[in-house]
Amino acid sequence: MEFLKGKQALVTGGGTGVGAAIALALAGAGAKVTISGRRQAPLDKVAAQSDLIETMTADVTNGSSISRLYEEIGPVDIVVANAGAAESAPFGKVELAHWQRMIDVNLTGVFLTLQGALPGMLERDYGRMISVASTAGLKGYPYVAPYCAAKHGVVGLTKALALETAKTGITVNALCPGFVDTPLLEQSVQNIVEKTGRSADEARKMLAANNPQGRLISPTEIAETLLWLCCDSSVAITGQAISISGGEI
Repeated sequence: MEFLKGKQALVTGGGTGVGAAIALALAGAGAKVTISGRRQAPLDKVAAQSDLIETMTADVTNGSSISRLYEEIGPVDIVVANAGAAESAPFGKVELAHWQRMIDVNLTGVFLTLQGALPGMLERDYGRMISVASTAGLKGYPYVAPYCAAKHGVVGLTKALALETAKTGITVNALCPGFVDTPLLEQSVQNIVEKTGRSADEARKMLAANNPQGRLISPTEIAETLLWLCCDSSVAITGQAISISGGEI
């Protein structure tokens, strides 16, 4: 059912993993989708799967880059701030550059992406702002303090902006997945393998054990939840941090 036909969507970090799944789901529901990222090749692979998906390279940590992105695509009805990255280190060994990278991409990138979409949404009195945060925005995990801090910031930003826009036709929500079966997870797997000597399979099982259902979350599950937030029937859902984690929280 193409219930989003006629809508324009933007998905940052749309070339792989969760972002790619979201872009394809939105296009499947009839939306015209622009996916952005820093690398063109992954974007092209996703766009090749749907005539409704277009691409544009952009860096979410750069205000000028985001401004150019919106100048090119114009106002959007749905914006998905998905671009993110994760690095791990014991807190005592976290360097300032590591901290800044995590804040820049995971928090400042969300701020710039949502702020760029706001004027057009206010003008039309309609919009769906959705950030892909993490269960790390709802609890703490060891060895990823900067990442947790950034994702907690995304949840706070979501709640504040939802209140600012509550009397408009705009809703603002954050999706908070647990460990998701994506290329980003493979980085965590490799870190565990290198630091503990466990096999890759053992590392994946260790991460999946955080989910009481004993499995990794699929990108499709996140995309389907996002589609629900885009439905007219979800208009009362705003300012929420929705855990998609098999009961972890």
